[in-house]
Amino acid sequence: MATLGRAGRKQQGFFRGVFDRNKNRPPPPAFLRFPTSRQTFRLVIALLAFIALAPPVFFHFRLRRLQQLQLRKCGWLNHPPLVCAHGGDTTNAFPNTVAAYQSALRSHVDCIEIDVSRSSDGVLFALHDRDLQQISGNHTARVGHFSMKELEKLDIIQQSALEFGEQKIPTVADALTLVSSSVRQVILDAKVGPPSYERGLAKDILSVVGYIVMKDPNTGRRSNLLRMKEARVVGVYHPLVDEGLVRILQGRQKKVYTWTVDDVESMRKMLVEGVDAIVTNQASLLQRLMQDIRGECREEGFSLPR
Repeated sequence: MATLGRAGRKQQGFFRGVFDRNKNRPPPPAFLRFPTSRQTFRLVIALLAFIALAPPVFFHFRLRRLQQLQLRKCGWLNHPPLVCAHGGDTTNAFPNTVAAYQSALRSHVDCIEIDVSRSSDGVLFALHDRDLQQISGNHTARVGHFSMKELEKLDIIQQSALEFGEQKIPTVADALTLVSSSVRQVILDAKVGPPSYERGLAKDILSVVGYIVMKDPNTGRRSNLLRMKEARVVGVYHPLVDEGLVRILQGRQKKVYTWTVDDVESMRKMLVEGVDAIVTNQASLLQRLMQDIRGECREEGFSLPR
């Protein structure tokens, strides 16, 4: 019995030692512990709150993003840009001719850009050297090398001339008389060339209508635009236009006119960027695009502020 008692005591001491060692062990890491009922309850509440709040938050930011995209697409409707016909409507008429101007007026464009060159005897004509070269067949011809009488005698060969009206090259004075009362604005684009170059040309133009400063597409230097303190309108070659440039110029109370925009993708971009006028050879195409976007914006629920 004594022997068995000693064995029992040994066994009892063994188990006590095991339990003592387990008692002295450090607790397991927090991530290995089973949560208590209170912790479980808190986790369930937090999960339910997340499930309840996640969809509204997601849809709030989703809706906000959609509104931003819609405003970017449709925001120009608040201040539509001027549609400026470059040289008139040249779809079926030669640029800067009476017929081209008349066609543009029938399309109800907002403004017309007239190219201005000076003849050898100082008369301002609505003509570009490029167009003169096409008319005359002489690829080196310059307006400044022709007199007023010589320019008036030039024949514009076009099979549909009778159908589309007078294919005559007008003087700037004649062109202004024709269009100025029917459009909101006229742009005179000075074409400097030999032999007189710019000498006195700006002054001659200013005597007829305000002078619009055009940006040199080769430099892309924007700071120069801000230094032209008297220029209220800045013409920018359309690939150089971005949101930052428009914001800077309009922030300095200058209007942004972009040229020459002839494809739909570029037209859309100019509308999105919020320019003040778009000069184009495809005025009818731009007008149709703007009308289509107006319809899309109405269908999407975009409304103009009253």
